[in-house]
Amino acid sequence: MEVQSERVEAHHSGDLRNEYASRNLWSGLLFGIGGMAFVDEVIFHQLLQWHHFYDLSTPRVGIFADGLLNSFAWFAAIGGLFLFADLRRRSAVWMKRWVAAVFLGSGGFQLFDGIIDHKVLQTHQIRYGVEQLPYDLAWNISGAVLLVIGIALLMQLKKSAPKEG
Repeated sequence: MEVQSERVEAHHSGDLRNEYASRNLWSGLLFGIGGMAFVDEVIFHQLLQWHHFYDLSTPRVGIFADGLLNSFAWFAAIGGLFLFADLRRRSAVWMKRWVAAVFLGSGGFQLFDGIIDHKVLQTHQIRYGVEQLPYDLAWNISGAVLLVIGIALLMQLKKSAPKEG
C-alpha cells in the first residue's frame, strides 16, 4: 500500500516522468529511427528511385529489401508510439526528453546508414552515376546535426534538473 501511495504522491508532484525517463527515451529513439527510415524509404527509394536498400543483386531483390526496410521503419515507429501512449496513460510523458530522443534516433539512423550501409558494407550508395562525395557529406552532416541537436537537448535537460540534497 505504501508503494501505491508513493506513486500517487510522485504523480502529483511531477516526479513520475523521472521514474519513466528511460521509457521516454526509448519511445523517442524508436519513433525517430522509424520516422527517418520511412522518410529515407519514401523519398530516396520510391519517389526519386535513386537506390534500393540492397543494390548488390537484382532489382527484384532490391525492391524486396526496400519492403523489409519499410516494415522495420513502421515497426520501430509504431513501437515507439505504443510506448508513448503508455507514457501518456500514466501521465509520465516528458516531452522535451522524448523530442531529444527523436532527434537522436533520426540522426543515429542517418549516420548508421551513411557510414555502415554506404561505406562499410556498401549495400547501396545515395545516388549512382554522380560524384559521391557531395551526397555523402550532405547525408552524414545532416545526420550529425540531428544527433547533436538531440545531445544538446538532453544536456539542457540535465542542466535544468533540480539538484538533490
